[in-house]
Amino acid sequence: MSSRAGTPFHCPFCGETDLWPHEATHGSWECRACLRAFQVKSLGQISRPEISRTVTKEAQA
Repeated sequence: MSSRAGTPFHCPFCGETDLWPHEATHGSWECRACLRAFQVKSLGQISRPEISRTVTKEAQA
């Protein structure tokens, strides 16, 4: 994963863009507009839902 993947562009609380790395842990950010700290963490990839290929009676007509 690139270092840019976990970089937020907006504060999840107030929407401002005045974000700085927070010293506590890796992936932590602080918003200097609303004075909140938060953490960005990747949970991994999810699997795509299977698409049903069954054809309905309406589609056959």
